[in-house]
Amino acid sequence: MLRWIKRAGFSVLLLCAVGLALFLMFRGKYRTVIQNLAKTQVMNSTSDLTNDAISRQIEEGSIRYDRIVFFEKDVNGKITALKTNIGEINRLKTDILGIINEEILALDTSDIGIPLGSLILPELLSGKGPVIPVRILSIRNSDATFSSDFSQAGINQTIHQVIMEVSVDVAILVLGETDSFTVTSQVVVAQTVIVGEVPDTFLHTGGDYGSERKNQ
Repeated sequence: MLRWIKRAGFSVLLLCAVGLALFLMFRGKYRTVIQNLAKTQVMNSTSDLTNDAISRQIEEGSIRYDRIVFFEKDVNGKITALKTNIGEINRLKTDILGIINEEILALDTSDIGIPLGSLILPELLSGKGPVIPVRILSIRNSDATFSSDFSQAGINQTIHQVIMEVSVDVAILVLGETDSFTVTSQVVVAQTVIVGEVPDTFLHTGGDYGSERKNQ
């Protein structure tokens, strides 16, 4: 009986040693690939969360172009200047970042884990097999900047878009190692079509707004 217990114990130890060796070999071979896949998963999820958060705000009526940008006109109704409401921009920034930070930290392996099939044989087994867990440890910094984009939409028509760029510093745990990186995503929060000549004057009221781009 004692001899059987010793043999069983030795077999368990041998299996554990073999399993550990295989794990170390697997991690050494696929470490970089897994880290890159984990980053991609987190980036895609963050981008989706940003779009979803803004879409919900738009549906609820919390985001409206006419609250963000005001037109100043002359007596003939011609637009002479565009003004941005920085108070509204700051409110929007605070609300969106609050939602995004909370939902990013709530992501778990079911959302961002890496299926083994996607790693070993992605052509046939993508999204299948046991999942390598990926865990978000923390969000160190998050910020958002806003910019304007002007593009031609037709004769005497210009599309004006207000663009939000979200930047989040994320720390993740994968294969027992931590990794930190920055996730950046852009989304249009409001837009309108301006009929007539777009004025050269674009005023930012109440503080710094961001940048301006004009596309032909």
